[in-house]
Amino acid sequence: MKWRMFQARAWLLGRQRGVFVKPVSTTLPELGERYIEYAKLHKRSWKRDVQMLGHLQEFFGPSKLRDITAQRVEEYQRQRVRKVAPATSNREMALLKHMFNMAERWGHHQGANPVRLVRFLPENNLRFDTLSQEQEQRLLLASPPYLRDMIQFAINTGLRTSDIFNLEWTEVDIEQKRLKKIVKKNEKPLSLPLNDAAFGIIEARQGTRHGPYVFYSPMTGDKFKDVKGALAAAVRRAGLGKVTWHMFRHTFASRLTRDGVDIVTVKELLGHSNISTTMRYAHSNDDAKRRAVQRLGNSDKVVAIVPRKAKSQYNVVTSTLTR
Repeated sequence: MKWRMFQARAWLLGRQRGVFVKPVSTTLPELGERYIEYAKLHKRSWKRDVQMLGHLQEFFGPSKLRDITAQRVEEYQRQRVRKVAPATSNREMALLKHMFNMAERWGHHQGANPVRLVRFLPENNLRFDTLSQEQEQRLLLASPPYLRDMIQFAINTGLRTSDIFNLEWTEVDIEQKRLKKIVKKNEKPLSLPLNDAAFGIIEARQGTRHGPYVFYSPMTGDKFKDVKGALAAAVRRAGLGKVTWHMFRHTFASRLTRDGVDIVTVKELLGHSNISTTMRYAHSNDDAKRRAVQRLGNSDKVVAIVPRKAKSQYNVVTSTLTR
């Protein structure tokens, strides 16, 4: 009602001044269609934008842009964070904010950007969950064979779900026991050695090779598009708490740092563009840090430099520690 009163007042003022501008009636789906066309030309991550836009449209429906208020955006934020991490919610909010900016630029929206009035949620990027060896075994035993292969492969390679779904035989070097592929998320080339567990899965699946994809659905014969339902069912059978596919990637990285692998090598194995993204795993490796500083106390000899009376001369004294 208030919006209609505002429109009527604007119409009257416009008539008096002779400069009335007709209100824009663009809907969110209409803006989304144009925005994705724009994103395909300017963003490598446009497919991720398609996924996030789907969640936004599910909540807002065919709403006109002028009807999307800061209050409705906050309601979306409250509902969304019940299902996903704050970081995921913030990425979706950032997309909506950018879409409104582009709508204003294209003449599809008049007035303030409602997302600018909404505070983004705090993120704890250093916190992440991993699977223990015991939890991994329980999950594998509760999984069907095709899912078991994919979980083991993820834990032993650190690949994202999309990269496993899209892994083709042309990207597998059997002789070198290595994957050579382009990471879907950042279009970065990745050369990934395969350990015995991962290569064993490759060898076993080569015997039942079907089509271009290493992992394919036994129901359709085509590549997987989603295994969330199958994973959730396996997690329930295993009696575990919340388990997401990205936990397998976290598990891969944390086990590497736990075993003393340097952070630069972890960065390359994960295919990160920036080492700051990888540093979160360095903070989790307390056991390795303790082992490292403990080595300083295990030396058989301690060399001390003792000054003589003359300031420019020194005696070197070597003492043997008694354990």
